[in-house]
Amino acid sequence: MRFDRLRLNGFKSFVDPTDLVIREGLTGVVGPNGCGKSNLLEALRWVMGENRPTAMRGDGMEDVIFAGTTRRHARAHAEVSLSVDNRDRRAPAGFNEDDQFDITRRITRDAGSAYKIAGKDVRARDVQMLFADASTGAHSPALVRQGQISELINAKPKSRRRILEEAAGISGLYARRHEAELKLNGAEANLLRVDDTLDQLSAQAATLARQARAAAKYREIGAALRLAEGTLLYRRWAEAEAARLAA
Repeated sequence: MRFDRLRLNGFKSFVDPTDLVIREGLTGVVGPNGCGKSNLLEALRWVMGENRPTAMRGDGMEDVIFAGTTRRHARAHAEVSLSVDNRDRRAPAGFNEDDQFDITRRITRDAGSAYKIAGKDVRARDVQMLFADASTGAHSPALVRQGQISELINAKPKSRRRILEEAAGISGLYARRHEAELKLNGAEANLLRVDDTLDQLSAQAATLARQARAAAKYREIGAALRLAEGTLLYRRWAEAEAARLAA
């Protein structure tokens, strides 16, 4: 799985649709300060599922949308699309059928982000897991931002281990383990809620059982009362009939 093309539209300083073709032999992008080199790296992180505004050098995620200048109006959305060459069939399972597919992220003001893989709507988590299975992603040490070289040199052993794990191609396993742990924790929380619900239902069932016994006793007493009243009325009628015949 190899990155083939990065297309930006309305992302930061790239107000017009711009394609960065990533061919074999391309080792870097050079240019003067302020030409947008860092924006290219941030666009790559962003389309991989980065959700921290600080990683985009902004206060909010909508800051990645072109804000406008004195000559150009602000844009209402931003979109970044990453084309992946998969002719060697190294993409993770589920995305390994096509020779090439696009991963797209689009953000609209006041509407949030939307992701697509090969034209199909997906979750941010799906995009993150795709890159994690490929031993890369928005937090990959291979994506070196400004000032990160000195951070790597002075990194703690835990951070260095993450670099080695990614080089060994097992970082995706940790991401999936974390996801599995989240699901297990969610299942445990659901079981606790089920236990609480069962306790409540048991208490309600006991109350309803007492009410049912009281209702059954009420119906039994009511039936006996109606029978007694009927017997009394019949006896009075019989006595009155006997008196009439005697008269």
